[in-house]
Amino acid sequence: MRQVTPLTDGWILHHPEGTGQALPASVPGCVHTDLLAAGLIPDPFLGRDETEVAWVGRRTWTYERDLPAGGSAHERTDLVFDGLDTVAEILLDGRPLGRVRNMHRSYRFDVTGLSGRLTVRFASAYDEAEAVRAAVGDRPGAYPEPYQYVRKMACSFGWDWGPTLVTAGIWRPVRLEHWSTARIARVRPLVTVADGAGVVELAVDVERTEGGAPLDVEASVGGVRARARFEGTAGTVRLRVPDVRLWWPRGYGEQPLYDVELTLLDGEGAVDSWRRRTGFRTVELDTSPDAHGTGFTLVVNGERLFARGVNWIPDDAFPSRITRDRYRRRLEQAAAAGVDLVRVWGGGIYESEDFYDACDELGLLVWQDFPFACAAYPEEQPLRGEVEAEARENVVRLMPHPSLVLWNGNNENQWGFRDWSWEPALAGDSWGEGYYLGLLPRVVAESDPTRPYTAGSPWSGSWLRHPNDPAHGTHHSWEVWNRRDYADYRLDVPRFVAEFGWQAPPAYATLRRALPGEELAADSPGVLHHQKAADGNGKLERGLARHFAVPEGDFDRWHYLTQLNQVRAVAAGIEHWRSHWPVCAGSVVWQLNDCWPVTSWSAIDGDGREKPLYHELRRLYADRLLTVRTDGDGDASAGRGGGRRLVVAAVNQAAEEWRTVLRLRRTAVDGRVLAEAEPRCAADARTVALVEVPAELVPVGPEEFLVADAQDPAGGEPLRALHFPAADRDIPYPRPEFEVALAPEGVTVTARTLVRDLLLQADRLDPEASADRGPVTLLPGERVTIGVRGWQTPDLKAARAALYCVEPAG
Repeated sequence: MRQVTPLTDGWILHHPEGTGQALPASVPGCVHTDLLAAGLIPDPFLGRDETEVAWVGRRTWTYERDLPAGGSAHERTDLVFDGLDTVAEILLDGRPLGRVRNMHRSYRFDVTGLSGRLTVRFASAYDEAEAVRAAVGDRPGAYPEPYQYVRKMACSFGWDWGPTLVTAGIWRPVRLEHWSTARIARVRPLVTVADGAGVVELAVDVERTEGGAPLDVEASVGGVRARARFEGTAGTVRLRVPDVRLWWPRGYGEQPLYDVELTLLDGEGAVDSWRRRTGFRTVELDTSPDAHGTGFTLVVNGERLFARGVNWIPDDAFPSRITRDRYRRRLEQAAAAGVDLVRVWGGGIYESEDFYDACDELGLLVWQDFPFACAAYPEEQPLRGEVEAEARENVVRLMPHPSLVLWNGNNENQWGFRDWSWEPALAGDSWGEGYYLGLLPRVVAESDPTRPYTAGSPWSGSWLRHPNDPAHGTHHSWEVWNRRDYADYRLDVPRFVAEFGWQAPPAYATLRRALPGEELAADSPGVLHHQKAADGNGKLERGLARHFAVPEGDFDRWHYLTQLNQVRAVAAGIEHWRSHWPVCAGSVVWQLNDCWPVTSWSAIDGDGREKPLYHELRRLYADRLLTVRTDGDGDASAGRGGGRRLVVAAVNQAAEEWRTVLRLRRTAVDGRVLAEAEPRCAADARTVALVEVPAELVPVGPEEFLVADAQDPAGGEPLRALHFPAADRDIPYPRPEFEVALAPEGVTVTARTLVRDLLLQADRLDPEASADRGPVTLLPGERVTIGVRGWQTPDLKAARAALYCVEPAG
C-alpha cells in the first residue's frame, strides 16, 4: 500500500538581503507568520503596522529542510506539495526539480532514490506579475495592484475591506508518498439520483511504475460493492444504491452522508485506496424566461429555493492559519443565522476540504466562484495553461461534496468590461471572456456535468442585455451604498441579488484591540487606516445623515448608529426581496466574515465577534418573516387614501402552512394605540401571503407608526414588523425611559416609553462577552431579557452603560 511521510517539521526560512539569518519555519504557513513568530515584524493587523511590513511581499524567500531517503520498500517516491504560494523553484541539493507559478494547484515531483537538502525558493509575486504584464500587455482592474497577472489569491494585494499583505510560503501540507506497482492518480465521482436510487460512477485514473498486468478496482458505498478491471491507466466502476436517503439544504431536510471507498488491487493485494464522503441529491439552475425577465432559481431535489445567502471571503489574510475548527465555527455561525447558501467569492481561494466538509454536514449550499475578480485577466500564456490546470484539478477535487451546487466563472468582470471603461482601454486585447464563456464551462461540462455553471456574477445570461440587468439572472446592487439611500432597495425586484450590503465598524472590543493606545474617533488615524473602501467613512456619514442626526465628536454614539444603519439597510433589502418570492429567488449578503479587524460590510468582524447585523440576519433569514411593504403608485406616507397600498407580507419558507391572526396597530410615538384590527392570514408552504392594511390603520405623519404582530407556529417569540413612515431624524421620539435589572443569564430591560432599537454591546462589559440578540424595539410596558455569555463579573451600572438606543433628534 501507498505510504505517506508528512514533511511538517524541520523547515527553516532564510531571511533575505544576504544576512544569512535562518528562522524556524512552520509548514503549512507563510513568511509573514514565521516573521511574526520570530518577533521580526510587528503584527500588521494592529494600528497602522500593515505599512511597516509591505517590504515582505517584494523579497525573495527560501525554505529548506533535509529530504529523507525513500528506502527500498517501494518502487517510487513522490514529493507532493498541496499548495505553494506562489512563484517558486524547487531544488534538491541545488539541482532543479521544477518551477511553479500557481497558488491554486498542487504539485508532484518524482524523487525516487533521492535525498539531500530540499530548497523551495520563492520569488516575489510582484516580480512575477510585472514580468507577465510586460509580456502580455497592460490590463485594467478595479485596484492598482497587479493581481490579475498571477494565479494567486487576489485579495492578498488588498481590497476595499482587506490589507495589502502579499504572502509567500508553503501554505498547504507537503509530504512524501511512497508506492509500488500503481497509485490512484485521480478519481472523478459522478453522483446522481435516478428512480429513487443513488448512482455513483467513479472514473479512475492510475499511474503505473511500468506497464504490467491488469489491475482491479473495488468500490463500495451504502452497503453496495462493485468491481472492475483496468487494462491500461483509466477505467470506470459504477454502483447503484437503492432507496437512497437524499441530502437536503438546511431547513429542507436532513444531510445523510455516505462513505465512498475505492481500492486499487494488483491481483488480490491492495496497492492504493481512496475514500471520500458524499451525499445524494439533484441540483438544477432554472434560468427560464418568464413575464418578469429571466429567472435564476436553484432547484434541489425538485424543490425550488429562495436562497438565504452570504458571501464568503478568506477568513484570514494569512489563510494557512485557518484551522478546521475555525472553519467549523464560522460556518456554524452562518447556519445559526438562518443562512442556507454560502458563496465563495472569486477574489479568494478554493477553500480546503475542511470548509466543504463542514458545509456538507451543516446543510449549507456552496456557490463556488472560480478565482477571478474585478479585473481584466489576460488569456495568453503562461496564464491560460495555469487557469485550465487549476480548474481541472479543483473541479474534480470538490466533486464529492453534495453542498457544492453551482460553479461561477468570475466576480464582476463582464460588468467591468461593459461599464468600467475597460472595453475601450483594452482595444481588442483579451480580458477573460474566453475563460468565462469558453474554457471554464468546457471544463465543468467535461469533468462535472452534474452541476450547473454560470459565466459570472452579475450576469444576465447574454450580451444582448446589460450584464447587471436586475430583470435577468444575477444582480449586484451597489448603487445603493455607493450613491443612494438604502430605501432604494425597494424600487425594484431583481431575479437574484448576488451581492449587496452596507458598511459598519467592527465591535468596540475589536477596535480597541486593533488600535491599542489610540483615542478612538470616527476620523482617528487608526480607524481610518482600518477603513479600506474609497470614501468609506464619507459614505457611512452620508448614509447616516439621511436617517439620523450625525453625532459630532461622540465616537460611542457614532459607533452605535453606524452599526444600526447597517442593520436597517440590509433589512430593507432582504425583507423586500423575500416578500417578492418567487420572482426574486435569493439574496446573498456582502459579506459574512472579515479577514482582519476592519470597518466593512461583514456580519462577523475580524476577531470573530458578531455585529448587530448578524443577529438581524437570524430574523431576516428565519423560515417565517413578517414585513410591511408598499404596493402600487403614489406615496403611502402622504396619508390615508393615497395611491399606494400598505401591505403586510407573511413570508413562509417552512414546509408547513402558516395560518395566523395578525394584530395590526396604528400607534403614536407616545404609546397610544390609535386604531387596531386582527385580520386572518394564511400562507401555504414555501409561499408569501399578502394582507392589505386597512386605510384607517395606515400611519399619518411622523408621529405615528404601524405595528404588526403574529405568532410563529414553531414557537418562540412572536414575529413583529414595524413601519415608520418617516426618517428617525424627523420622528418626535420621547426621551427613552426604561428600567434595567440583572437576570441570571443576562440583563432584563423594561420599557416605560417607546424604546427604539435597544442594543446591548456586550463586548463593552467584557471583551469575551457576547449577547444573544441585536437591536430590539420595545413598546411601553414591554420587557426583554438579553442573554449574555462570557461576562465574568456582572454589574448593573456597567450593563446600563453598555445599552444604546435611538434618541430624539436634538
